[in-house]
Amino acid sequence: MSATTTTLPVPNVQAIPGAVENRPVINPWIIAVTVTLATFMELLDTAIANVALPHIAGGLAVSYDESTWVLTSYLVSNAVVLPLSAWFSRVFGRKRYYMACVLLFTISSFLCGIAPSLSLLILFRVMQGVGGGGLAPVEQAILVDTFPAQKRAAAFALYSMAIVTAPVIGPPLGGWITDNWSWRWIFSSTSLLASCLSFSRTA
Repeated sequence: MSATTTTLPVPNVQAIPGAVENRPVINPWIIAVTVTLATFMELLDTAIANVALPHIAGGLAVSYDESTWVLTSYLVSNAVVLPLSAWFSRVFGRKRYYMACVLLFTISSFLCGIAPSLSLLILFRVMQGVGGGGLAPVEQAILVDTFPAQKRAAAFALYSMAIVTAPVIGPPLGGWITDNWSWRWIFSSTSLLASCLSFSRTA
């Protein structure tokens, strides 16, 4: 017996003209600026409330020592979430987790600005720290994926500018906002910046 082989016809698949060419290409530096703004916003919120603690204590009728929990709660929740960000990114996806952190940071910043009591303000600051703690690790991964190896140094140089300038600008900016308007505008301004960032990420 002789085995017979049959050859199945292979369909002629042709690429659709313009299918790849029409795909929108985003300038990587737009992504770098957006990521840098997120880092600037998160680090700014760490330092901007320092000078406003006496005004927060007076506005909420608490002692100065109690008002320091506004800073401690943010820093602790931020430090707890930071090492877990890689796992959250793998479970939920990097983009989804990043956008969820920005959204949580935006909502909690707005809630901090309207908090009627110290206990609620501390709760909202914990939420804010959870959202802010997931930004930095994901942002660095985004920069590595976006830029080729020969351009990563320039991208991380831009990213480092936010790390250096935000803690310096935070205290004088917070003092100016507190003296001219109210300590609540410290958190409201952060909420406005985060809202612009959310729009730029979804656009």
